[in-house]
Amino acid sequence: MGAWGWFAMSLTALVVWGLIVVTAVLLVRAFRREGASRGAAPAPPAGPTAPAAGAETLLAQRYARGEIDDEEYARRLSVLRGRAAGSGPR
Repeated sequence: MGAWGWFAMSLTALVVWGLIVVTAVLLVRAFRREGASRGAAPAPPAGPTAPAAGAETLLAQRYARGEIDDEEYARRLSVLRGRAAGSGPR
């Protein structure tokens, strides 16, 4: 076998190994993408939220943890909703 034979054999080996690597990468990416689509639907992108909605969520979390009682929760919630409806600070 001459020099061109060795060159052709080496080049063919590189091409075959390159195709094997590319095929493996594409298969892994396809299975990851397919696995992600089978799970729960992705959450929609976060948009701007009303400040009152965030405050109500925080208030509800504090109430759920037991940091505030029923009366304080109801009082603060009415204040938040009163401000959200358009009345100014008192």
